[in-house]
Amino acid sequence: MNFTTLVAVPELAAHLDDAGWIVCDCRHDLANYEAGRRAYAQSHIPGARFFHLDEDLSGPKTGVNGRHPLPHPITFTLRLAALGIDNSKQIVAYDASGGVYASRLWWMLRWVGHTKAAVLDGGFEAWIQSAQRITAELPAIKAVTYNPNPNPQSTVDATLISSGLNSKTLCVVDARSPERFRGENETLDPVAGHIPGAVNRFFKHNLADNGRFKPATTLKNEFTSMLNTHVPANVAHQCGSGVTACHNLLAMEVAGLNGSRLYPGSWSEWVSDRKRPVAR
Repeated sequence: MNFTTLVAVPELAAHLDDAGWIVCDCRHDLANYEAGRRAYAQSHIPGARFFHLDEDLSGPKTGVNGRHPLPHPITFTLRLAALGIDNSKQIVAYDASGGVYASRLWWMLRWVGHTKAAVLDGGFEAWIQSAQRITAELPAIKAVTYNPNPNPQSTVDATLISSGLNSKTLCVVDARSPERFRGENETLDPVAGHIPGAVNRFFKHNLADNGRFKPATTLKNEFTSMLNTHVPANVAHQCGSGVTACHNLLAMEVAGLNGSRLYPGSWSEWVSDRKRPVAR
């Protein structure tokens, strides 16, 4: 059985010694560059490989492509191969932030054609609360070969966003907090506000009080109501830099609403061109 959205703690625990499964630690703190790496060095799920948001899950910044631009797909798959990940592996990603950074890795794996990728529901906290094994020991890794099969239809760019909004054929979903969406308390980007016509779905609304994703039926009802008549293929997700937007993408997939896309540059790219319109 392949897992393509979420994996529960007991399921991962049962496969922890399965050579066909690889766990990936994506813990990160936007305010502390080394926090995730230090947390991983202190303790992690046995066998987990560490992925750094800025070093492994982002590419070079140009000043006009956002705060966390995508790396070249070949660069990313070379990193996968170096960490022992080939096309056959079932990947389970986790973090300690409700799945925010793990969902970025999940989406990037799908972006290069790897559908056997899932996020650990509840993350590292749920793993600890279930008294599962942890270690500080680094895994023995043997480099392999990864053959990418990129999906160019998985993303949209600023031009498509503009044309889609003007023609009302595209629904843009902003994953940032309601305050930032309204243009209040902006501390990360130089311009406050949102893309005109976008709707707001704060990524934290995908989670229940226990830190796990809401049931699929609940997510489906909430997203369907928000999207109105738009089908998933006409939905583009964005946030500040293309990270938390992946959380909404994952939530829609959990809900069975498959095929929405990511605007990787997101708000930080959008406002790099001051000619683009801003709403507040």
